[in-house]
Amino acid sequence: MPHEIALGNDLCRLHERVDKSIGSGSMQPLSNRILRVLHLVETLEVGGTETQLMHTALRQHSLHHVTVGCLRAEGPWLEPLQRAGIPIVEFRKEKRLLSLSGLREMLRLAIFLRRKNFHVLHAHDLCANLVGVIAARLAGTPIIISSRRHLADLEWWCTRWRNNIIRSVYGLSTHVIVNSASIRDLLVARDGLPSEMIRVIHNGVDVERFILARPDKRRLFPSVESRSKLIAVVANMYSPVKGHDSLIAAASSVCRDDSDTIFVLIGDGRERPTLEQQVKRAGLEKYFLFLGSRTDIPELLACCDISVLPSESEGLPNAVLEAMAAGLPVVATSVGGVPEIIEHEVNGLLVPPQDAVALSAEILRLLRENDLRQRIAQAGRERVLTRFSFTRLVEQLEALYAGPEPELAPRQLQASL
Repeated sequence: MPHEIALGNDLCRLHERVDKSIGSGSMQPLSNRILRVLHLVETLEVGGTETQLMHTALRQHSLHHVTVGCLRAEGPWLEPLQRAGIPIVEFRKEKRLLSLSGLREMLRLAIFLRRKNFHVLHAHDLCANLVGVIAARLAGTPIIISSRRHLADLEWWCTRWRNNIIRSVYGLSTHVIVNSASIRDLLVARDGLPSEMIRVIHNGVDVERFILARPDKRRLFPSVESRSKLIAVVANMYSPVKGHDSLIAAASSVCRDDSDTIFVLIGDGRERPTLEQQVKRAGLEKYFLFLGSRTDIPELLACCDISVLPSESEGLPNAVLEAMAAGLPVVATSVGGVPEIIEHEVNGLLVPPQDAVALSAEILRLLRENDLRQRIAQAGRERVLTRFSFTRLVEQLEALYAGPEPELAPRQLQASL
């Protein structure tokens, strides 16, 4: 918990400094209306979706009346939201969403939306979509936003009939937000959604936090020699789709040519024991550090030399944006929305997925060519500063909210609920 508390405090302080145009009140809602906005998410654990929601809510808090709803109100992002004075409301999800208890919480959410006269329901993940969109329809909420942030279907949930359910939920939304054009194209081609209801809003990154982070290699990596070159790999370990197999295969070549290289794996999940065994069988134990889930990502990246994303499928990876904000040169697979961030040879290096030979070649190239490493790192940071700030993200959400004047739901619906 010390890391989580420290991070929460840091975020609250930095929130006052980041995107000063918002904090100073110079940014106004494009609609010239102060709206009641409910952001809904499954949990507030440390993850890409949850981090995006937390930063968005903090910045919108000066523009609208913002509430955050959770299906399980737990996780370190509770702290900065509560410190900012943003109400947190729980609609408790048990193990099974499609159950009597799940239906009860959906109806409770509908009543809450109606009685508080919310103008906007913004659902951020799969479970929030399923509960929130239907509840908002029942409540008559004027603006209903669902989200899809992943390209590959979630293997733990998706079956044919469940895919039909989520497709119908998207259709009940006012807008569907996706974080890359590749996801938009998938929803249009496969699910038949009209392109005009889908809005591409790229992720934001808290650039200042990564720029301000200072390296403390001795404290964070006490077992690593000073001459070692650290390669950061930030990705959860819940699915093989993150490409750790290719990374381990590539590492054999990299470490054979440069024995001072150490791969720093930041993330956790059910695949971790299998990956640790693969590293052991390859004889690479001394070249790999498994750090597990961490909340001090900026400080860890500040100690590293290169960042690698070996995924086989991505929406728009926060790991790439954060590494670029930290000033690291990035080697990433050309999947999903990654080419929307990286222009090959300009602000990063792209390789095909599941190609360990190409991956190792580009990693070694960055390790050997100092000028290339510095040029790509600088261009990457400039790209994030100009194209992936939270100021830009909030402005795009404001444009989405600034539709026709939202009317409150019919009073008779409240009586029926």
